[in-house]
Amino acid sequence: MATFKQLVRFAVGDQTHYGELINTDGNRYTVQQFDGTPFDKLLLTDKTYTVTDLLPPVPSTPLVICIGLNYKQHAKEASLDVPTYPPVFTKPADALAGPFETIPIHRDAQSHLDYEGELTVVIGKDAKNVSAEYALDYVLGYTAGNDLSARNFQMPEASGGQFCYAKSFDKFAPVGHVLVSAQEVQDPQQLSLVTKVNGVVKQTTNTSDMIWGVRDIVSHLSRGMTLRKGTLIMTGTPSGCEE
Repeated sequence: MATFKQLVRFAVGDQTHYGELINTDGNRYTVQQFDGTPFDKLLLTDKTYTVTDLLPPVPSTPLVICIGLNYKQHAKEASLDVPTYPPVFTKPADALAGPFETIPIHRDAQSHLDYEGELTVVIGKDAKNVSAEYALDYVLGYTAGNDLSARNFQMPEASGGQFCYAKSFDKFAPVGHVLVSAQEVQDPQQLSLVTKVNGVVKQTTNTSDMIWGVRDIVSHLSRGMTLRKGTLIMTGTPSGCEE
């Protein structure tokens, strides 16, 4: 996997590029362009740009995998028992959205729309039957994600306990704007996570409160199932959701 520190995607005209984030000044981002992709080889060029919009750090994903009930305080808040294995559900590829993208909300999903700020893992190479010991070797990097949810379709009386549909609308998985290299994160279980809605802090936690850490999640999900490179894993939300 290629070397970078803070990877972003941006557009210049009708061309999209990867770049190393050099500086942020409000909504202006100075980036140095890479040639290539982070899944094979990146070559840093001498071209720099200042842009005002950033794209999702990956152009597409084979699948978005989500973990439910993965923070101790969230489980306590919801008065739910912790199961033996992490609850797992998925979002389709079309759920992917950029960090600053306008998301069209279907009229039937507007009444109970909810946010879930989450640490999101990007898988950098295909993984199957990976032990927890080596799980982080398959992580390309970490970014922020929002597991958008239409709660009116999620409640047991409406869904039969199935989460997927309520969370699978187009663009219900905005991520970004920066993908921080796995090599830059010494311990993914020692990261601060803050979710703001219209500037108001709604969720704040540390990933040390996770029930299943990133190593365990990647290992569990790869058991008998191939995690393709580019797969996104939303690792669960802390306490503080609206519903």
